[in-house]
Amino acid sequence: MLFVLTAGVLALVVVLGQPRGSAPGSPARDRVVPLLDAVSVVPERPAVPGYERDCSGDSACVFGPAWSDMTGAPGGGNGCPTRQDVLARDIHAGAGATTGACAAPSGVLVDPYTGHTVDVGRSGVRGIHVDHVFPLSAAWDLGAWGWTARRRAEFANDIDHNLLAVTGGVNTRKSDSTPADWLPPDPARHCFYAARYLTAAIAYGLPVTDADHDALSRAVSRCPE
Repeated sequence: MLFVLTAGVLALVVVLGQPRGSAPGSPARDRVVPLLDAVSVVPERPAVPGYERDCSGDSACVFGPAWSDMTGAPGGGNGCPTRQDVLARDIHAGAGATTGACAAPSGVLVDPYTGHTVDVGRSGVRGIHVDHVFPLSAAWDLGAWGWTARRRAEFANDIDHNLLAVTGGVNTRKSDSTPADWLPPDPARHCFYAARYLTAAIAYGLPVTDADHDALSRAVSRCPE
């Protein structure tokens, strides 16, 4: 499946898709507006049967086993589960102090949605979740149902475009919500979130709904000039 993007928009996807760590800055508005203009928009999200994230028993496991290292996604194939790759990237000030391959990092996480700081060295990583910025269930309904199993597994484990380490509480509240129903609690982080959401959508050719596009437009209006 190929997605035709102008050179300028493709460059923005590459830049905005790169991990900025867990203390993100807001990209300039003129860098995000082209993404807002380029993303495909549909009237509403259809309800497509068949979505099952669970991989136990006879479950469909439509996005593959959670945090699989063997998907071909960015960062894959290094011997560490995807969750560990995201934690190693997003936990700072000591994240490199590990005891071996794939060891849980210690240091500080600044939640990208709230700005709250977590001393992971004290609290451990159990309270840290890895969020799919563009939720898997929404992706399924908006087109991933027609992808190959490999493509869905890559999307679910793409650390460059769709994964962020966040605190468990905010991730639970976000759940599978899309921008029309959820935006980061800190309005100063709406621009960053919109840029990441749009980057994931465009990189994988996923549309957004009219309602989500309206919410993203308001979030982009918060981006600095």
